[in-house]
Amino acid sequence: MFQQITILGPGLLGASLAMAAKSSGLATRVHTWSRRAETRELSQQADWCDAVFDTAEAAVDGSELIIICTPVETIAPLLLRIVGHLKPEALITDVGSTKAQICRGIRGQLAANGPTFIGSHPMAGSERTGMAHARADLFQGACCLMTPEPEAPELAVTRLTAFWQALQMRIASVSPEQHDEIVAHISHLPHLLASALCGYLAQKDNNWANFAGGGLRDTSRIAAGDPELWQQIVLQNRHQILRAIAGFEHELDQLKNAVLSEDSAALTDHLARAKHYRDQL
Repeated sequence: MFQQITILGPGLLGASLAMAAKSSGLATRVHTWSRRAETRELSQQADWCDAVFDTAEAAVDGSELIIICTPVETIAPLLLRIVGHLKPEALITDVGSTKAQICRGIRGQLAANGPTFIGSHPMAGSERTGMAHARADLFQGACCLMTPEPEAPELAVTRLTAFWQALQMRIASVSPEQHDEIVAHISHLPHLLASALCGYLAQKDNNWANFAGGGLRDTSRIAAGDPELWQQIVLQNRHQILRAIAGFEHELDQLKNAVLSEDSAALTDHLARAKHYRDQL
């Protein structure tokens, strides 16, 4: 599908993409760049990597597809740094967990006859970070939210869609604003709830954790995510996240009132609705 692709930021998602692209025959060559010297050194030792560069500008030279896998607040600035070093037909995407602010930072900055940027958010990953946890099958069966702007060339949208589909992903196309509303509820809110739960329990007797079963581990797993990465995500999508928190507070108040009033019918209804939603996931 591509003779050469570049992964900027070969962490969990970036390295997994490189592995998947090479193992699936979607790319002949994979170039990488990381701002960290130790990550560049690890990339040089990886069998999925064909060349490692000290600068992002050098890494993208000659590539047909560039995937930016860096923290969300660096995506737009990095794209604007490299765009002058790309072929006019080059396609740029990202894997960021937010989209509206990134797209606003890029809008009007790319020449009409130059490289095309189309936002992507593969809904795959883990609370673990770094290349050491990367795997080629990370994206299989997961959803990828694409956020093409109205003026995006149809051929570029089709080509990027085909790339994600070749990794066995399910594709949905939404606006950057719709994307941020969706993920605020199904991704960002759950992370903050898990973090709040762990933060609350951290104030209790430490020995209590020794008595916990799988329920606490399952409920709190995502709270182990990288705090610096999540701080950026939360601040970039704070307006939608605040709306999601307000909606959840209303739901929690209803549950609290059912417990206070010993309303068994309301409590059973809440638990049944929750079970039905969970059973469908």
